[in-house]
Amino acid sequence: MSFNLQSLVNANNTFTPQRLVVYGVQGLGKTTFAATFEAPILLRTEDGAGAIEIPTFPNVATSLADVYQTIQTLHEEHNFKTFILDSLDWLEPLVHQATCQNLQVKNIEDVGYGKGYIHADDLWREIMAGLDSLRHTKGMTIVCIAHSEIKNHTPPDGDPFDRYQMRIHKRPFALWQEWADMVLFCNYKRHLVKQGNSNDKKRAEGSGERVIYTQERPAFLAKNRWNLPEEIFIGKDQSWFAFHDALAKATNGKYVNPIQSQ
Repeated sequence: MSFNLQSLVNANNTFTPQRLVVYGVQGLGKTTFAATFEAPILLRTEDGAGAIEIPTFPNVATSLADVYQTIQTLHEEHNFKTFILDSLDWLEPLVHQATCQNLQVKNIEDVGYGKGYIHADDLWREIMAGLDSLRHTKGMTIVCIAHSEIKNHTPPDGDPFDRYQMRIHKRPFALWQEWADMVLFCNYKRHLVKQGNSNDKKRAEGSGERVIYTQERPAFLAKNRWNLPEEIFIGKDQSWFAFHDALAKATNGKYVNPIQSQ
């Protein structure tokens, strides 16, 4: 690897394979969205993607060793361009299981207050390192999927409020959020409707339209590095390719829409 002035490049002129974390409510189509990336292959840690037509490792990963073996296998010759891990919250028990085996305890809480989760960080980082290796050596986009949950958040400068976050422990949640190039929150589009003549009572309504949120707001965490629109409207027909169009536009064509390239 060259570290000298002659090796400098303009980072804005390159678009490397991205690391995405996609999370949202149950049954919204997150795996279907991930499958719209170029030449995908899926590893399941949960048995819930059987209806999607996508190349998939035949067995659900039931141990961290299965995950490591899959990543190692993908370092061999193949034509896949996207690796999908579905999901992080079902991967978490496998990480805890391996942590307990390493520490020779039955439960991750047996180590002492919070210490088991600190040890688990090392295994989470090993997974991330394996995924990064697939990016660098095989040129693969990485899409990690997670379910969402609502948690109370207490900011240091204000009152507590509820927000969506990934359904994993707060330590790996922070690790994956930092690791990813894009953290995308997917939800159904809702709007408030006044009830009767009251100015205070309102109810939420929606008709199934889906939205990808790309920037952090009080109600959820999200981020991207390409100045994507705050909201990318998907609609009821799950036209997930609107995201690819938006990313191609945001990168001035450096990212190629996988549909247009076929």
